[in-house]
Amino acid sequence: MRQPALFFGHGSPMNALGGPFAEAWRTLGQEIGKPKGVVMISAHWETRGLGVTAQERPETIHDFGGFPPELHAMQYPAPGSPALASRVSELTGAVQTTQWGLDHGTWSVLAHVWPDADVPVVQLSLDRTMDARGHYDLAKRLRPLRDEGMIVAGSGDFVHNLRTWKRAGGEPYDWAVNFNDAVKRAFTNSDHDALIDWVQLAEQAQLSVPTDEHYLPLLYVAAQQVPGETASFFTDVIEGGSISMTGVRIG
Repeated sequence: MRQPALFFGHGSPMNALGGPFAEAWRTLGQEIGKPKGVVMISAHWETRGLGVTAQERPETIHDFGGFPPELHAMQYPAPGSPALASRVSELTGAVQTTQWGLDHGTWSVLAHVWPDADVPVVQLSLDRTMDARGHYDLAKRLRPLRDEGMIVAGSGDFVHNLRTWKRAGGEPYDWAVNFNDAVKRAFTNSDHDALIDWVQLAEQAQLSVPTDEHYLPLLYVAAQQVPGETASFFTDVIEGGSISMTGVRIG
């Protein structure tokens, strides 16, 4: 059975410790069951050239600072999969490496989706030598995996502007709402060209995407959408005015 493709708006690492988004991710995992494996593209692994994690037991990477000790102590001991890494390498040309593990863009989410940590996970890096179209075209090569029992997933945020984030919360900025809605419409309409040319998606798009590392993972999910496949949204909240927690399910 073809597996869905998933995009997670992961937000703060603190979501690893629980809360409403954790509940939504847990419900999602219960709905879709356990795939044979996951290929995750996280905003937090950027490289020159393409890499894929290939170890049996990937490290839980705490790639942040200033958070409570219980978050820094948290582990997500999901197995890796050298076989899946090899398959990803075959499809994409990615170099297999043991020099990375599971960063918080991956484990803070998957710790709730599959809390038993029994689904193999590999990460595919964001190759910073490519433009948006290049990422999308690369991602299309991953499509066969969905029919092989694997989930292709991305983790980032549609809107990610920490400079305008409101620590005390509050209503989202109009530009953040407009951009978030424009991305959702493009997914709903299967308008992948609009997602690739994201600067033209909405007015003040670059306020929502001042740097694109949190946006690019969604192109890997959009690229899995084939004609007739619907998109749905399992989370849809903008936190602190300018961090979008929207999650997308394809299929």
